[in-house]
Amino acid sequence: MSELKTPPSGGWGALKATLASIQPANAARAVIALANANQPGGFDCPGCAWPDKPDTKINFCENGAKAINHELDRRLADAAFFARHTVAEMLGWDDYTLEQQGRLAEPMRYDAASDKYLPITWDAAFALVGEHLRAVSPDEAHFYTSGRTGNETAFLYQLFVRLFGSNHFPDCSNMCHEPSGRALNASIGVGKGTVTLDDFEHASAVFMFGQNPATNHPRMLGTLREAALRGCKVVVINPLREAGLLRFQDPQQPLEMLGNGATNIASHYFQPRLGGDLAIAKALIKSVLEAGAHDEAFIEAHTEGFTALAEDILATSWDELVEASGLGRDELAELGRLYCESPASIITWGMGITQHRHAVATIQMLVNALLVKGNLGKPGAGACPVRGHSNVQGDRTMGINERPSPAFLERLGKAVGFTPPLEHGRNVVETIAAMEDGRGKVFIALGGNFAAATPDSPRTWAGLRKQNLTVHITTKLNRSHLLPGRDALILPCLGRTEVDETGGIAQQITVEDSMSMVHLTRGVKPPASPHLLSEPAIVAGIAKATLANSPVDFDWLVADYDRIRDLIAQVVPGFADFNRRVRAPGGFYLGNSARELRWTTAVGRARFQVHALQPALLDELQGLTAQRLLLLTTVRSHDQYNTTIYQRNDRYRGIRNERRVLFANAEDLAALGLAPDQRVAIVSVWHDGERRVNDFRLQVHDIPRGCLAAYFPETNPLVPLDHYAAEAMTPASKSIPVYLKAMPH
Repeated sequence: MSELKTPPSGGWGALKATLASIQPANAARAVIALANANQPGGFDCPGCAWPDKPDTKINFCENGAKAINHELDRRLADAAFFARHTVAEMLGWDDYTLEQQGRLAEPMRYDAASDKYLPITWDAAFALVGEHLRAVSPDEAHFYTSGRTGNETAFLYQLFVRLFGSNHFPDCSNMCHEPSGRALNASIGVGKGTVTLDDFEHASAVFMFGQNPATNHPRMLGTLREAALRGCKVVVINPLREAGLLRFQDPQQPLEMLGNGATNIASHYFQPRLGGDLAIAKALIKSVLEAGAHDEAFIEAHTEGFTALAEDILATSWDELVEASGLGRDELAELGRLYCESPASIITWGMGITQHRHAVATIQMLVNALLVKGNLGKPGAGACPVRGHSNVQGDRTMGINERPSPAFLERLGKAVGFTPPLEHGRNVVETIAAMEDGRGKVFIALGGNFAAATPDSPRTWAGLRKQNLTVHITTKLNRSHLLPGRDALILPCLGRTEVDETGGIAQQITVEDSMSMVHLTRGVKPPASPHLLSEPAIVAGIAKATLANSPVDFDWLVADYDRIRDLIAQVVPGFADFNRRVRAPGGFYLGNSARELRWTTAVGRARFQVHALQPALLDELQGLTAQRLLLLTTVRSHDQYNTTIYQRNDRYRGIRNERRVLFANAEDLAALGLAPDQRVAIVSVWHDGERRVNDFRLQVHDIPRGCLAAYFPETNPLVPLDHYAAEAMTPASKSIPVYLKAMPH
């Protein structure tokens, strides 16, 4: 494949975009805030979960700067703003326009008669939530959580909900790395990655599956740049040829910037078809076994199930692997050679792996590949799921989990003095179904944008509108607020960058990054509005208004967050002496049993998992339509973080001021009788019928034949609610069967 004719990622383009994200009237505040981002005594970036490199003077990236400046917005969406606009009017705005209305400034309640949000006092808002929750059973309420929530808030939230009697915790993890947790727990006994940032300094090769760091976690590129410069092979496996994975110009390297130089990131780049990664993982193992490069001593000492895996792998032909992967035999051989020759390898992956029907099987096969060469528990090697939001992993650690372990519930009940509910709760997909059919009556969202993040948008939106009450705790206006239940509240909270003086003292919260480092974060800027409350204070207010005879004094806890951390230390493993340890420079490492070669699986060893190649999804569905089916993956633009749209641009893919773009292979377009820049409808095909989105402009891109890509949330309506990862129920947004239909001129 030819190189993309675009500038390197990072560099002057990143610097220019960072400066452009700063509102001119806000320049001084922005400079101070950015100087405190990911620094001791400052705040953790509200963007991605990539770890902080110690002693780095500038520790933010372009997208982190956008997230910070987005939060520092001086415009206010206050009572006067809501008085000017009906909900129906705002629902017609695009997601970018909604986010540009400024910071939410005061609590608001929906008034159906006027179709407007009207101001409400905090006490009245809390009382309203309590009234609605007391009127339903615990089974009829659902409690969503965003990955930007701090550890203390997440712990309080799950404590309140379990005191209420529910485990219904649909969580953003359900839509991203749920398959990683399920797969890793079963294979190695811990649902987190096993590497630390230091391992990237010792790896001989890094194999990157299904991720695009330049857009999704740009600080990772600095880590990869350093690895590449010392000779580490960076092997990219990604269907789309992404400019940001090819070359990187580090804005923190003056000589590279002044000389307009760049570092090659990907030493090798392979483009499988969408969903071909399971076959690639099996091919890696087959190469190892056929070369006799497996680590017999490690396998004997630490694993079980090797014989069954080896039999399955050796019985799978290379022709089958070529067909299932979309790569040529020579490409698979090259991948296998690179892996066999590397004495220490890291395997990383993102949502390009997790959002498929066979995601759990694929991740377990990648873990098999690590185990077969002994690539766990040694420097420069291990499993590295790259998480999204800055505390999405911490939320899970704190108990935001619809399937909590009995041990966690036992410790929680003992520490607080109550009997937590034992029944498994509902995840995101199950919550949408329950809201849709009347089993859900109250929906509370602690952050996030549920309506824009979830699959099958019309069904999700209808479910939200059927609720007796919807509550959104957030900083900015988004799509979810415009799909109110019969009663609805918007509760504005402090952002990560803002000073939190809850209880009359300067408070700090903590977060856990993607590699299990826990550290403090403290806001540095005055709140955008005097009417904002902290997330812990809002959770405490709802809890007090809802729970009668609670064994927990929520006011006492939120008066000093150290008290919340002391309670966490009693409940969550690894957090003993929490308050002292987290005040050490850089915080502390939680540890990882698999990294230490301690196996907490049911058999006390790491487990090889056997999985057959999966039948082709398009073959399964082709009989439902006469049209030629292709596979669509949803992606972010470069000016986007999850559902937050900063601009309508995508610098690395050459897109300006539009989002309804469909990236396609040139040969596919010719075969379909379509042309670049033509407008098409995208129609997804599923067992229950077709779904359609209109008016997408075709753009030629370097992507395998039979594959397409487009931005979410615009394409979320195409994802069927029951099209998800086996075992994990994560929406399969990276493999949507679709056909294209030309739009009339």
